[in-house]
Order: sequence, then C-alpha cells, then structure tokens
Amino acid sequence: MRWRLLMWILWPSFLAAVAGSALIFALIDPMDVAVLGQWQPGRMAFYTVSFFVLWLMAGMSSALTAWLAPGVWRGAPDPDTF
Repeated sequence: MRWRLLMWILWPSFLAAVAGSALIFALIDPMDVAVLGQWQPGRMAFYTVSFFVLWLMAGMSSALTAWLAPGVWRGAPDPDTF
C-alpha cells in the first residue's frame, strides 16, 4: 500500500508539473528574468528549477489531498487484495 500511496501522490503531481512547465516554456523567456535583481539564470537552469519547484508544489498538494482522504493513511484494506 505504501508504494501505491506514493504513486498516487507523485504521478499526478508529475503530470501537473509537466503541464505547468509547458505553460512556463510558452509564456516566459528566461533571458528576461533576473533573480534577486542581478543574477540571470541560463535557459536550461531556469526550466529545470521551475519544473522541480512546480513538481514540489503539486506533490505537496497531492500529499495533502491523500492525507485528507478518509482511510488512505490509516491502513485501510487494499481493494486489490480481496
């Protein structure tokens, strides 16, 4: 059940991060972004960091949803074992 729960959290958050990265890729040019007013990241670094930040945010959202779902964390019986 632990691996299934992990996949319930990571897979939807990965798909959300992919969609968010596609949106960022289409709308934002990293050469126009200055971090802290002076440092300008490269294109690959900007897209990589933005993907992992989006994945982290979506993962936390999925984990919160799984935590709030009744019976998911409390060891409810696995429906595939019956």
